[in-house]
Amino acid sequence: MPSRTSTELQHLFHPSTADLPDILGIQAQCYHSIQPESSASMEAKLKASPRTCFMARGPSGEALGYLLALPWMANQLPELDASHCHLPETPDCLYLHDLAIAPRARGSGTASLLIRHFLQSLAESTLPVARLIAIQQSAPFWQRHAFRPVEPTGALREKIRSYGDDAQLMERRRKPA
Repeated sequence: MPSRTSTELQHLFHPSTADLPDILGIQAQCYHSIQPESSASMEAKLKASPRTCFMARGPSGEALGYLLALPWMANQLPELDASHCHLPETPDCLYLHDLAIAPRARGSGTASLLIRHFLQSLAESTLPVARLIAIQQSAPFWQRHAFRPVEPTGALREKIRSYGDDAQLMERRRKPA
């Protein structure tokens, strides 16, 4: 099957709860080292910060991938699989909680497109840094997108270990828009 290019995308948009079935379907196809999050948890994150979440669909409306991000605290992590998501009053980072690409869309440029829009959100914000936890041997992928490993401290170190043996805290500094 020929790979799709980002020019074949029908559209990139901010997903809503109506997109949850597709988001959950992609999530189930992508995550093997951690338990996928529940519908309630993903819905809470979408509702908490809809303008920092993105989804890509192809020309026939098929879901290609999604990215969920939240304004957060750099030395904390949003709770996994929590039915609520309350944003901190004074966030100091844009936390990329989840990027997942449908297997049929891998290599199509979908991930890069979603990441570009995420980084544009960061550039337009006052937040100084983006952070994420790289899992399932994805650290080299994130390094290609200019994220660098960061050594976590204290309770954050313990929390990251719960994501798997290869989990790595990574960050990228904001470039002004």
